[in-house]
Amino acid sequence: MGFLNVAILILLILLVGLCIWIAVASRRRDRGEESLMLHQQLNDLRNETRQSLGQLTEQVGQRLHSHQELLLRSHETLGTRLDNAAKVVGDVQNKLGQLHQATNRVVEISKDIASLQDILRPPKLRGGFGELLLTDLLKQTIPQDHYEFQYQFRSGDRVDAIITLGERLVPIDAKFPLENFRKHIEAQDEDTKTRARKEFLRDVKKHIDTIADKYIRPAERTFDFALMYIPAENVYYETIIKDESTGDSISDYAMKKKVIPVSPNTFYSYLQTILLGLRGMRIEERVEEVLKHLQTLRRDFGKFGDDYETLGKHLKNSLQKYDDASKDLDRFSTRLEQLETLGETQSASTKKIEAPHTSQEVQREVL
Repeated sequence: MGFLNVAILILLILLVGLCIWIAVASRRRDRGEESLMLHQQLNDLRNETRQSLGQLTEQVGQRLHSHQELLLRSHETLGTRLDNAAKVVGDVQNKLGQLHQATNRVVEISKDIASLQDILRPPKLRGGFGELLLTDLLKQTIPQDHYEFQYQFRSGDRVDAIITLGERLVPIDAKFPLENFRKHIEAQDEDTKTRARKEFLRDVKKHIDTIADKYIRPAERTFDFALMYIPAENVYYETIIKDESTGDSISDYAMKKKVIPVSPNTFYSYLQTILLGLRGMRIEERVEEVLKHLQTLRRDFGKFGDDYETLGKHLKNSLQKYDDASKDLDRFSTRLEQLETLGETQSASTKKIEAPHTSQEVQREVL
């Protein structure tokens, strides 16, 4: 509609201008022919304007009709999509409701299963989880020939694991008491929580005493300390770190008994330190072995030196004998030459003598 108004306004302006031009021209020109010509041109212009305006109106109408159809189709598409979205939202809400119901049922079933596990679980299983984690950590960190599980002392007591450092042993206990800790976590009121925590701390102290009495045995090659493995970081926090802010510190009590509490993270750090110690001991053993080989080599080299010196003496004596024999040979050769010369002289002189000398006489003359 705005485009049509602009077009009409432009045509009106053209018509007004044309009228003004005709009026001015009619005043200046008085000739009838020109006036008729202007009237004819004006009529032609009117006809063309009407024709153009009709065409423009038709085009604008067609465009308006196209836009209206497009708007109608868009409205229908948008309505269809909104209906589909509403259906999807409805389906999601229904499924969320079903999921919520299923979740509630799973929670109820899990509570029943947990209660059943608590009923069927024997007391020995309280340390099973800790022993499993301890086993995995040792197998992943320490060489197999430097640890042992269920090590038995002479008294018959068995510790969960030991680590061998040279001739000494590091005992490790993993049967940490968790029953009252679970009660402390699951308690709904503060009084029950406080009572369960006190019982839990009392169990921990009792367990520390048991470790100190049973597993710290320097007479059986153990170090004068033992490791108490706590299987979870939150339990370690509640037992050791958090308790340090109160007056009753389990950490201080354990250190007095020479029992070191360790969590999975801190125990891994201890194992890395022990592993470095083992590597240092291996290097020291290799150095001692190399020194032994060097000492053996030194002895062999000394023996070789003695043999070489003896051989040199023998060679020196042989050389001396050779020189002496050479000198004797030279003297003997000289004597032979002298004898040959003397023999020739004697043979010449014996031609004048009737009776020849005997060999003994010749030797006496030579000598």
